[in-house]
Amino acid sequence: MNSIGEECTELKKKYDDCFNTWFSEKFLKGDNDDTICSGIFKIYQECVKNAMKEQNIDFKEIDKDVLGTENEFKAPTDNSS
Repeated sequence: MNSIGEECTELKKKYDDCFNTWFSEKFLKGDNDDTICSGIFKIYQECVKNAMKEQNIDFKEIDKDVLGTENEFKAPTDNSS
């Protein structure tokens, strides 16, 4: 699957590859140190944030904690009107 921003797709693929390697070769063998992919993740995350800004996507809605709150099972509201 491609990233939200076309310019981020290659970074996403690099992160996905790193994560999959870490998961299969480290995590499943008991090593839960996930810092191996943290550098590429931060770069990819910044790219995605910039793409979201360009597409006028509000970060507040993305960063909102929902799981474990009273809003977990509520349908999202339409604020476009």
